[in-house]
Parts: sequence; structure tokens; C-alpha cells
Amino acid sequence: MNEMLPPRTAAVAREGSSRAVRPRAALLWLALPLFALVLAVIALVANDWLAAFDSGAPPVEKLTFERTVLDDRGIHLGIRAGGSEPMIIAQVQVDEAYWRFTQDPPGPLDRLATAWLHIPYPWVLGEKHAIKLLTRTGVVFEKEIEVAVTTPRAQIGQLGPQALLGAFVGIVPVVIGMMFYPALRGIGRRGLGFVLSVTVGLLAFLLVDTLEDALEMADRSAAAFQGPVMVLLVAAAAFLVLLLVGRQRGAPTGFALATCIALGIGLHNFGEGLAIGAAFAAGAASLGTFLVLGFTLHNITEGIGIVAPVVEERLSLPAFAALALLAGVPAIFGIWLGSLSYAPHWSAVALAVGAGAILQVIVEVSAYLARRTGGSGSAWLAPGTVAGVICGIGVMYATALLVKV
Repeated sequence: MNEMLPPRTAAVAREGSSRAVRPRAALLWLALPLFALVLAVIALVANDWLAAFDSGAPPVEKLTFERTVLDDRGIHLGIRAGGSEPMIIAQVQVDEAYWRFTQDPPGPLDRLATAWLHIPYPWVLGEKHAIKLLTRTGVVFEKEIEVAVTTPRAQIGQLGPQALLGAFVGIVPVVIGMMFYPALRGIGRRGLGFVLSVTVGLLAFLLVDTLEDALEMADRSAAAFQGPVMVLLVAAAAFLVLLLVGRQRGAPTGFALATCIALGIGLHNFGEGLAIGAAFAAGAASLGTFLVLGFTLHNITEGIGIVAPVVEERLSLPAFAALALLAGVPAIFGIWLGSLSYAPHWSAVALAVGAGAILQVIVEVSAYLARRTGGSGSAWLAPGTVAGVICGIGVMYATALLVKV
């Protein structure tokens, strides 16, 4: 048929036919390796080739203690299995004595499955208790309760006081820091450069502090989650996504840059709130007046960092309020979530996202500071810039001494 068509028309017809075939061929080549994978899995399972390597040793068993709750009915443990085969909790010891227990849900625990163990043990207020879980294969997992106290129950009535605490450690200090805005407007161009470098220093401290907390939470999570790797990958993904979104309209400056800083600090405060809420849920939090004031003083510098990029602009009061809420309100949600539902791997993920956001803000503030000084990389070696970064790190470290317990 193509012979009856002009040469150009025939070529177009052949090209159209080729395009129609290509998607089918692409689907075929995509399905072929998947089909080969399915055949390989079926062959492995059907022939049981791994039986030749069976030496009679019991399967590898892992177990993570995720929650501990103490009340008038005894001790309740939230556990997560992580072994290569389903595991069975056979016996429970408390202070070297065997105790009956119930498991919810009952039965073997598959890989990454969770369950609650309810132990009707008459624990003693203020005392230390040692718990051992013995699996059917004889593996022992140990858990220590350093100081036994009643675990507070999550109640709707607690949300109000928790919100007030979150506002005091999250919103109030940020607002106080932002009140330095009028004073910063009169410091001149060189003074503004110093303040921006101080902002980079305090953000650098927050980055290290957030990563440290994230890795600590990752160590408490099940080994199957690959905690440290998970933290680094989530932080890198958050950094890349936020960098891409933030530069849709070019490198952020002014209010856009202040918004990036507020968002990064807000995500950090969310992780901080998670830690406070989780401590409440575990009955381990005793926030005295000194510690709350320490949180407040520590976070005031964050408010200064937020307004630094906008000292050359005139912003409305609603704009300042939006920045303060973006940076401070996540602390409230963090306390709520941490007190109502807590898992170490989710806390690690939240902190990792915060770390990635802070790294993105450091890059943007550094780029903005470099542009202000002529775009030269050697500007970072200027004495004023180096002094500002060191000053920011030093202030954050000194105030952190008040909140680390």
C-alpha cells in the first residue's frame, strides 16, 4: 500500500506505525525482567535450596521496646519484633521472678509486627525494676525501668495545658526575638552582614543538634528500619525537595528567605515538641520553671535569625505574626503528637525532615550573604563573617546548657 503513496507520505505512515508499536515493545521489555524475577522467587521457594545451609541453629531474633506504661494494673510493654522468622514470647521475668502475662494481639510476632505485653506486676513507686523476655528459642531481651512512676494517661483535658506550654517554649521566644527588628534596622549594611552570619551560626548549631537527636531516636528504633541510614536519607530528601520548591522563582530573598528560616526552625521545634510530649507520655518529664525559661532563652535567638533577612524591608504586622506562628506553632503539635502517640522511628523521621530543612536554610542564607558581598567565596573568610558564625554557634551552645538534662 505504501508503494502507491508519495515517498514523504509513506515515510510519515511508517513513522506513525513505528510510534504505535514502541509503547507495546516498551511494556514488553518492562514486564520481561519482572516476570523473570517472579520465576526466580518461585524456583527458590519451591525447591527449598536454602535447606542445604541449615545447620540447626535457631533463627535470628530481634526485639525492640518502644513503649513502657505503668499503672495500677501493672506494667505494659509495647514491643516490635525484627527477627528473620516469627517469634514467640514464652516467658516473662520481673526482678528475677517469673510472672504471668497476656499479649495483645496473641500469637507469633512476624517481622516488624507490634504487640503489647500486659504484666500484672505490683511495681513499687520510685524503685528500679528489671524485666526479661524469653522467647521460645531461649533468647533473652532485657528492659530496665530506672525509676517507676505512674505513666500519665492521654486525656483531652491535657491538650490545653500542653498547648500553653508549647506556645511558651515555641511561639513566645520567637516573638521576643523578632522584637529586635527595629533595632536591627539601624545597624547598617555591615552590621546586617554580621547578623546574617550569626544566623548561619545558630542554624549550624541547630543542624548538628537536630541530627544528634534524630540519630538518638534512630538507635531506639527497630534494627530493620536501619535508623542512621534512614535519618540521612530522609534529611537529604527533605533538603533537596525544599531547595527545589524554594527556588521555583529564583533564590529567595527578603520575606521569602525569612519564611524559609521560619519553616526550618518550625520543623526543628516540632521535633523538640515531640521529645517533650514523649517524655510526658512516659511519665519522665518534670519541667521546672528554670528549664522552661531555659527553653525560652534558647529559642529567642531563632526569632532574631528570622527577621534578619527583612531588616531592609517594611513588613506588616500580619506578616510578622505569620512568621512567628510558622516557627512556633509546630512545637504545640509536636507536644500533642508525642504525648498521644509515640514511636522512636517516627520521631527520628520528623527530626530528620527538620535537619534537612535547616540545611536548606543554611544554604539559602549563605548564598544571600555571598550575593550581598559581591558573590565572592572569599567573603566567608572575612573576620566579621567568621566572628558572626562563631558567635551564633557560641550563643546557641551556651543557651543549650540550660535545656540539656
